[in-house]
Amino acid sequence: MAISLSVVLLLAIILVVMIRGGSIKAGPAIVAALFGFFLASTGVAPTIQHFLDSVANTVNNINF
Repeated sequence: MAISLSVVLLLAIILVVMIRGGSIKAGPAIVAALFGFFLASTGVAPTIQHFLDSVANTVNNINF
């Protein structure tokens, strides 16, 4: 849960910076957000969540 919330916050910050910087307009940003919202309610969501959890665990296990 904590990783998921952190990713959402990070993506929200990136989205705001991109809108303010002119890289992306508000319309496409809203469409992308709605796509993500509706994608989360499909049967593909658990697979995507499992993949993101695996990536987070892999990054967490990297030792410098």
